Amino acid sequence: MPEEKHEPKPAVGNEFNRRDFFVKLGLGSLSIAAAGTAVFAYQFLSPNVLYEPSPIVNAGKPESYPLDSVTLDVNSGIYVIHAKEGFFSVGAVCTHLGCLTAWKPELGIIACPCHGSKFQRDGTKIEGPAPKPLPWFRTWVSDEGDLMVDRSAPIRALQFVRV
Repeated sequence: MPEEKHEPKPAVGNEFNRRDFFVKLGLGSLSIAAAGTAVFAYQFLSPNVLYEPSPIVNAGKPESYPLDSVTLDVNSGIYVIHAKEGFFSVGAVCTHLGCLTAWKPELGIIACPCHGSKFQRDGTKIEGPAPKPLPWFRTWVSDEGDLMVDRSAPIRALQFVRV
């Protein structure tokens, strides 16, 4: 019987078959998903702290406020008012949608430029869509003689600080 000759098969080392392609594709996809999960887990577990400024505001010396003055502190969102009864503070943020109000000295009112709410100097609502009056905030004189306002402590109206 004659001998059969088999031709040698070519070397398979450099060949990239379909199975290897899908294995590498699957492992790559799993690696990307694992990395995304790790990033979201780190973000979820890290503290999410909001740093806000202190609610207590140093409004300065009482002598710097003339009698019958209404002074807006834009940074803290309050009005410091020096009436003949004494000092008091009301919020400068409209109770309707949170717009910053403006003192209109020619009209003697606090007006919201956004939707037309109007308030008296003591914060009571005159007209407009605002559902509530402007809040009064706790006001006192510090040991150093400065007016202090606590924006986190609304109080009932008509509590004056006499200096």
